[in-house]
Amino acid sequence: MTQKVALVTGASSGIGEDSARQLHRAGFIVYGAARRTDRMKDLASSGVRTLSLDVTDEASAEKAVAEIIAAEGRIDVLVNNAGYGSYGALEDVPLDEADAQLEVNLFGLARMTQLVLPHMRAQHSGTIVNISSMGGRFATPMGAWYHASKYAVEGLSDALRLEVKQFGINVVIIEPGSIRTPWGSIAADKLSATSGHGPYAAQAAAMGKSLEQSSQPNARMTSPPSVIGKAVTKAATARHPRTRYQVGFGSRPLIFLSKILPDRVFDALIKRSSGVPN
Repeated sequence: MTQKVALVTGASSGIGEDSARQLHRAGFIVYGAARRTDRMKDLASSGVRTLSLDVTDEASAEKAVAEIIAAEGRIDVLVNNAGYGSYGALEDVPLDEADAQLEVNLFGLARMTQLVLPHMRAQHSGTIVNISSMGGRFATPMGAWYHASKYAVEGLSDALRLEVKQFGINVVIIEPGSIRTPWGSIAADKLSATSGHGPYAAQAAAMGKSLEQSSQPNARMTSPPSVIGKAVTKAATARHPRTRYQVGFGSRPLIFLSKILPDRVFDALIKRSSGVPN
């Protein structure tokens, strides 16, 4: 049997790195892609093939996919993981930063999907795994543009699933909860720089503390990246994967509560859990 090929974006750390490792252990030929290949040396030593990729750059994206097709002749799984969290009060965030958030989290994902789809259609098989967030189903303070990008990923994925089913292609959404990765610390730094002073400073301080805590090695109320890597591998190897996987601390219960509670009651719950003052 032909060995299946997987491409994982944002593979230099966290969820992407763990997903690449787990797919490799599951028997895939795995290409881990990121802007900085020097940060993937350990990944390369484990047997994952690494390549340079900036999902916001059309030429870089085209080159990465072409390189894989030239070497392997196919791409069976695309894991759209590249992304970051741009936090700050909506009033404070410059629109060019909002544009950058959407360019990475949404349009970069769409760009990679467009590039692999012709190959998946030709082989009449494939799985596209889009890493969304529980934050694609409900919002937290100070994260308007991050949540906008993830809500959009959810809608894009739902529409795409309807379009490509006829070609034997699966579309899967992973909705992580709170995961211990550097993501929270990076988001907290952006939040502090954007809204650390001025009318939203108190909210920014509280939310920044919550984000920063999620990045600590022994953080409570978080899950390790491996739980997401496991879900990605499960979706990639299933004949009929679920359309959504809610994995990691808080994801399933909070999404459920967001559906059944009145908006203002859920707002109060989120503010309280984030330490944000009313």
